[in-house]
Amino acid sequence: MEDRRLWIEPQHPRLTVQQQCELLGLPRSTYYYQPQPESAENLRLLRRLDELYLECPFFGSRRMAITLEVNRKRIQRLMRIAGIEALYPKPILSRPAPGHEIYPYLLRGVSIERPNQVWSTDITYIPMHGGFLYLVAVMDWFSRFVLSWELSNTMETGFCLAALDAAFRFGQPEIWNSDQGSQFTSPDFLAPLKKRGISISMDGRGRALDNVFIERLWRSLKCELIYPGDFSSGLELFPALEGYFHFYNYQRPHQALGYRSPAELFPRRSTRKRSWS
Repeated sequence: MEDRRLWIEPQHPRLTVQQQCELLGLPRSTYYYQPQPESAENLRLLRRLDELYLECPFFGSRRMAITLEVNRKRIQRLMRIAGIEALYPKPILSRPAPGHEIYPYLLRGVSIERPNQVWSTDITYIPMHGGFLYLVAVMDWFSRFVLSWELSNTMETGFCLAALDAAFRFGQPEIWNSDQGSQFTSPDFLAPLKKRGISISMDGRGRALDNVFIERLWRSLKCELIYPGDFSSGLELFPALEGYFHFYNYQRPHQALGYRSPAELFPRRSTRKRSWS
């Protein structure tokens, strides 16, 4: 059967690449640019940096460069990718985005006596074969129960918001604590906390141990799962994290809790929905 569809000639010819770039105010080279993945050597260094940071969190870029025998500028760039900074008092430890709200630290000298009194959150770097991901988690301070977690290949606010929403399935805290990173100081992230009337606390500059409980979680996670597991992809990592956090919450004895599990001290249960694809 003869095809009788009518071809309509567009009234305006398609813009050339040069014209498109001029309209957007971009150099023409930007159109052709293809982002390059990190080299195998940089991925090896990122993993080694992360391991060394767990052993010596007080090492800055100079000591890291000397230990790894690598140019310091390269180490500084890789430390920024991994979100690593030496743990010692110094100005501008965490840089919020311009215009974002900053709140005082509310937990100095506060006695943590019950579940849902204080929740905290943090982001850590997860090394893998051929790449890396970022992991955010929300934890109840009293019980050390991990309420939620999410993976992302960027440091955007979205995956932190997803973890916050998932944590609210357990209820809500009286106080929410985080660092001063741009993800946690953004209006989108703070809005649901304000709506629920939750007091907002943020770690002080140069006070890396203000959020020490979740820092201990990262150390346990990496020593017990990430480094021994040596994962190759997010699809492989996701179910391993599901299994580990279930073990961490319900089976792993914690010395600080009198060798009880977090679930024995946290009153409510919830089921995590799969979000990694």
